[in-house]
Amino acid sequence: MTEHLVLERVSAGHGPTVVLDDVSLAIGRGETVALIGRNGTGKTTLLETVMGLTTFHQGSVHYAGQPIERWPTWRRARAGMALVPQEREIFTSLSVKENLEVAVRGGRWNTERAFDLFPQLAQRRHHAGNALSGGEQQMLAVARALMGSPDLLLLDEPLEGLAPIIVDALVLALDRLRSESDMTLVLVEQHAMLALEFAPRAVALVRGKVAYDGPSDPLRRDAVRLAGLIGVAAHA
Repeated sequence: MTEHLVLERVSAGHGPTVVLDDVSLAIGRGETVALIGRNGTGKTTLLETVMGLTTFHQGSVHYAGQPIERWPTWRRARAGMALVPQEREIFTSLSVKENLEVAVRGGRWNTERAFDLFPQLAQRRHHAGNALSGGEQQMLAVARALMGSPDLLLLDEPLEGLAPIIVDALVLALDRLRSESDMTLVLVEQHAMLALEFAPRAVALVRGKVAYDGPSDPLRRDAVRLAGLIGVAAHA
């Protein structure tokens, strides 16, 4: 498998505060990885570091064979990377269709393809972002990220606070997305069992370091080990 994203001995954080400490990680093209761990262990910081949104202290980041640790965020996005932030950050005053149109950059994705992936958005295409439910806003955040035709999609807790029926719809859409392309997916998710069922590979962070990197199935079958990595409350 061709390496798509490689972090080597990366330390990064916010200002002088180091959150990620000597993290090394290699993700292959087309791979789906679940990034799990307790709150505050550096999961969001890792995604933001890949996108160039944190203070980079040391190490290297390679994307598609190129060193990118000093690239600005816009250049990483143009190279094929996209982040769906935990806060969604859609334009609430714009319609669904307008939210998508402002993000189109040419390539494989357009508004109609996004509406095919998320039929619920097609029905709401003329509604403003602030008129959508939380689940619809999350669908829109994912669809908007796809408008840049990324090869690497980073998703920061996309299922948080959503009704089970919306969770099912989003998981089905993401499953379809990876089955129809060679897109690389990195999913941060507090619903650990759901993440482990979706992603064949899991990476667990503990205190800003990689504590587990391997197949998801062994963690799913070992409740004690999983609870030690993510906390009993998160496991429940």
